[in-house]
Amino acid sequence: MVKTVGVLGLGVFGSTIATELGEQHYDVIAVDKDLVDVNRVEEYVVQAVQGNFTDIELLRSIGFSNCEVVVIGTGSNLEASVMAIMNCKKLGIKRIIAKAKNRTHMEIMQEMGAHEIIRPEKQMGDKVARNIMRNNILDVITLDDENSIIEFTAPERWIGRSLKEMDLRKKYKINVIGMKSDPNGKLAINVPPEEKIKPGSFIVAIGKPETFEHLDYTDQLK
Repeated sequence: MVKTVGVLGLGVFGSTIATELGEQHYDVIAVDKDLVDVNRVEEYVVQAVQGNFTDIELLRSIGFSNCEVVVIGTGSNLEASVMAIMNCKKLGIKRIIAKAKNRTHMEIMQEMGAHEIIRPEKQMGDKVARNIMRNNILDVITLDDENSIIEFTAPERWIGRSLKEMDLRKKYKINVIGMKSDPNGKLAINVPPEEKIKPGSFIVAIGKPETFEHLDYTDQLK
C-alpha cells in the first residue's frame, strides 16, 4: 500500500525528501510559502501548494488528514515548526518528523509532540567524523537502542587466528554472523568457530558497537 506523505517546507531538506519519495511513487503533498520552491517539486508530487502551513484550514482543505507521515522541513523558524506540529496533531497524523536547528529546538518539538527529530547538519557532521576516525569499520547499521550490525575488514593482528581464539563476544560484545575471505565472494553465514581469518577478510557482526568502535578509532583492535 502506497503511503501518503506530507512535506511542510521545501528548502533543500524538504524538497529532497519530497522529490525522492515522489520518484519512488509515494503520494506526496508538499507545501511552502515560496512559489519557486513549490514549482521545483511540482512534477514529482501529487500536490504542490503555495501557502502558509501554519494555517490548519489550508492543510485540511488539501487532504493532509489523509497523510500517514508528515515531515516538517523548516528548522530555522521555531514558531512555524511548533504550529505545524500542533496542526498535525489536531489532524490525527500518526507520525510527525521534524527538522530541528539545535538541541533547544529539538527539546521543544519533542514536548509539542513530534515523534522524530532530525538535526541534519549535526548528524552529517557526526557521520563524517566517524568515517574519518575509522580504521577497519566500513559501516554500522543501528537496529535499536542497544544493537547494531557492524561491517568491517579484519585487522592485520587477527590474520591467521580463528574466531574461537578471538572470542569476539567476550572482548567486544559482538557476535559474528557472516564472513568472506574474498571481497568479491559470497558472504558465508554461520561461520564455524574454527574458521581462520584470512588477509582481506570481510566480517559482519551484530551486537553493542560502542567498545568495538572506540578501539577501532584508536587502532587498538587486538
